[in-house]
Amino acid sequence: MVALRRTCLGIASALVALVLLPSCAATPKRPAPLATRPAPKIGATATGTASWYGPGYHGKRTACGERFDQDALTAAHGSWPCGTKVRVTLLSTDKSVVVVINDLFPNHKGRLIDVSRGAARAIGLIGPGTGKVRVEVVR
Repeated sequence: MVALRRTCLGIASALVALVLLPSCAATPKRPAPLATRPAPKIGATATGTASWYGPGYHGKRTACGERFDQDALTAAHGSWPCGTKVRVTLLSTDKSVVVVINDLFPNHKGRLIDVSRGAARAIGLIGPGTGKVRVEVVR
């Protein structure tokens, strides 16, 4: 009987440890939720490399929850919140287009912004695939 009590007590102690110990571990820092990301100031500008995306993502949900339309005038940015409107100017053609940020992307390969195929077509980015751009927040 004493052995049975010790076994049950040991099992109970192990279960308590399994439940409580993970709460002591440090939790990884997560990015801010989309709704709480700070909005950039109107008129803020940035210069960097842009690329475009479309065919593999058409019809899939964006990080902002809407369906991606590769021919719409939209873009993905690494930190700006959904709904931010920006003017993207391809410096080599001096053509610009206003797009709405509706997706997020990891800032891979040092890219500033990833525009939809429709936006890329409007500024002449389809052929080269990437290019130096100026991005200005308009709303």
